[in-house]
Amino acid sequence: MRSETAVPVLLYHCVRDDPPPWIAPFTIGPGEFGRQLDRVLASGRVPVGLDRFTEALHGGRDLPRHSVLITFDDGYADFARYALPQLVERNLPATLYVTTDALWPTLRPPLPPAAMLTWDGLRRIVDAPGLTIGAHGCTHRELDTLPIEQMHREITDSRERLETELERPITSFAYPFGYNNAAVREAVRHAGFRTAMAVRDAHSSRADDPWRISRLLVRADTDAARLDAWLAGSGTRVAPFRDGLPTLGWRAWRQTRARWRGHPDPWQAHRDPVVGRTR
Repeated sequence: MRSETAVPVLLYHCVRDDPPPWIAPFTIGPGEFGRQLDRVLASGRVPVGLDRFTEALHGGRDLPRHSVLITFDDGYADFARYALPQLVERNLPATLYVTTDALWPTLRPPLPPAAMLTWDGLRRIVDAPGLTIGAHGCTHRELDTLPIEQMHREITDSRERLETELERPITSFAYPFGYNNAAVREAVRHAGFRTAMAVRDAHSSRADDPWRISRLLVRADTDAARLDAWLAGSGTRVAPFRDGLPTLGWRAWRQTRARWRGHPDPWQAHRDPVVGRTR
């Protein structure tokens, strides 16, 4: 019964063979990516798009049994070159969450050096079969540590920029680093987003919070056995569930650090050795 209710929402970042060191722990090669997609198809899971999942989370039609979703964060150039063609070839829907100030041309890249999509490149792929675009903030900052006005700007400005550039509504948001709290989630709802992605390294479900969807972070060391367990609906908790003490303590520490030292530069945040912990 658990495999029917647990929904794996897979989170990818880079798909390339030669990533910069800072993003390498969250990168897989194109060949391995293709093999993982084939395992998704072979698992019996039913790939669904974000619109279908959103409908179910808001009380509409139920999801197919054994559903699975695929998402990407940040907006690296390799998504268009290596990931999207393999998704389209297999008829797999996916959602790409874009950090707007990281796309070229940009005056000051908010992320460490990496090849990012350009705005022209994003416009070229936006109508690819099965692809949905979502917002991922402007500068990839830890939203739950920002002053309220800055936090709102990160959320609303990223949506407005994407809607202006792509000429279509943007209805989903992904929290940078997965970090969020009640105030951030309320700001996302107030901005008009219908869903928002966290991380939490857990399965989602139809009962999940639409503005705090749990995802499973695919890392460089995610092997076939772990992926198969996720696809079988095992190996992690199933949302919704309350934050544990480690998550609450980590959030309190980051917020205290921000009050005493100011909010860390996004580059420094990406160099944080524990940036990938549960959130």
